[in-house]
Amino acid sequence: MITLKQFLETINYKITEGDSYGWQCYGPDAHTLSAWNGVHGTGGWSANIIFDTKNQTVYEVDVCDYTNERAYRLINPEFTASITQEAQERGESANQAWDHVDFIDLEVEDDWLEKAQSIVAGIEYDSRIQIPVDFSDEELLKYMKLAHEQDITFNQLVVQALTEAIKQRNVNDIN
Repeated sequence: MITLKQFLETINYKITEGDSYGWQCYGPDAHTLSAWNGVHGTGGWSANIIFDTKNQTVYEVDVCDYTNERAYRLINPEFTASITQEAQERGESANQAWDHVDFIDLEVEDDWLEKAQSIVAGIEYDSRIQIPVDFSDEELLKYMKLAHEQDITFNQLVVQALTEAIKQRNVNDIN
């Protein structure tokens, strides 16, 4: 999970506010720190971290890109069920970032860091989502050979496979 140090470096140590976290899903010592550049429209961004003041566990980080109306969030996997459960109990959406914008949940720490650093710096970034994939050595060799046979990179092969799997899932969901 992202550390407090990584978060602070990403926002250039510019904290604009902080408070106790209002929900109970992360426990009584959950605190949030926020950074906002003061702009809601084009060029605007904010970032937040929720962590435990006693043991420094980071529960969640998010970054909001107001220019492109995107919000990226990384939740500590040990606590995903907790926030989902409390949102249901409250009758609220756990996914809403602001108004009509929902969080895009990320699973790869480097993906959040790359997006957050770019958003804070005001530079373009890859809005695609990184997905962790694990292959055995045998599978990796097999797929690398397949990519070579198709004269494409291994990454291109994985993207093609995932895109096709998503299309098939969507077709199956419709039927």
